[in-house]
Amino acid sequence: MMRRGYDILIALLFAATAALMPVALYLIFVGAPEEKVMGAVQKIFYFHVPIAAVTFLSVFVLLAGAAGYLWTRRAVWDHLSIASAEVGLVFCTLVLITGPIWAKPAWGVWWTWEAKLTTTLILWLLLAGILLSRAYASAPEQGARVASVLGVVAALDVPIVYKAVDWWRGQHPIVFGAGKANPLAPGMLSALLVSMLVFVLLYALLVVTRMRVAWSRRALTLERHVERHLEATATHAVCPDCMERPLRARPAAEADAELAGAGLVVSPIKSGRVRPRRRGAGAP
Repeated sequence: MMRRGYDILIALLFAATAALMPVALYLIFVGAPEEKVMGAVQKIFYFHVPIAAVTFLSVFVLLAGAAGYLWTRRAVWDHLSIASAEVGLVFCTLVLITGPIWAKPAWGVWWTWEAKLTTTLILWLLLAGILLSRAYASAPEQGARVASVLGVVAALDVPIVYKAVDWWRGQHPIVFGAGKANPLAPGMLSALLVSMLVFVLLYALLVVTRMRVAWSRRALTLERHVERHLEATATHAVCPDCMERPLRARPAAEADAELAGAGLVVSPIKSGRVRPRRRGAGAP
C-alpha cells in the first residue's frame, strides 16, 4: 500500500513538473522583457532566486524530519530528513554556482566574502556534514541522531542567510523586502512565479523519489534480517546480523513481537517464508 502511494505521488509530481517546465522556460526567455542594465545576463535571476528559495524550503523540511525523528524515532521521519538533506545539498550547490555566474558581470568578480555568500557557504557545509555523519557513523541510529542535530543547526542558519545583507550591509542586491515596491515588470513577475512553482514541484518530486528508495531499501534490509534469523533456527545458531538467539530459539511471544516490529511476519502456510504484514507493510 505504501509503495503504491509513493508511485502514484511520484507520477503526479513528474507529470506536473514536465508540463510546467516548458511554460516556465518560454516565459523566461520569450515572455519576460530584457533588463535594461544587465541585459540577457539577468535571465539567470529566474533560476537563482527560485533555487535559493527551494534550498531554504529543503532545510525547513529537513528540520521537520529531524524533529520528528528525535521525538518519535520513526523511520519515515528519518527518510524525510535524508531525502531533504540530499536534495537540499544539490539545490544549495546550484545556488553557489549560479550566484557567481551572475556576480561576475554585475560585480566584476566571481566571488567575494560578503555576508550572504559566506553564510550560504556555511549552510552548504552543514548540509554536507549531515550526509557525511550518516555515511561514516558507526551505527545507523547514531548517524541519524547526529544528522538530526546538524539539521537543527542548519535551520538556524537560514534566517541568518536571509537577513545577512540587512545586518552586515553586503554587496548582494535586495530585490524584495519590507517597504519596497515591486521592482519587476509584469512579464518578469509571472516568469519568476511560474519558475518558482516548477522548482518547488521538482524538489517535491526528488524528495518523494528518494523517500521511496529509502523505504524500499529498509524493507529489503528487514526482510533479509528476518530470513537470516529463520535460517539460524535449524541449529539454534547465533544470528550473524544481531548476534542474538534465533527467533524460534526464543519464546513464541518474544519472536512474534520482533517480527511485528520489523513489519514482517512468517507465513503460516509455508514455514520459514517471510512476507510483509497485510496492513501497514513496511511502515516505519
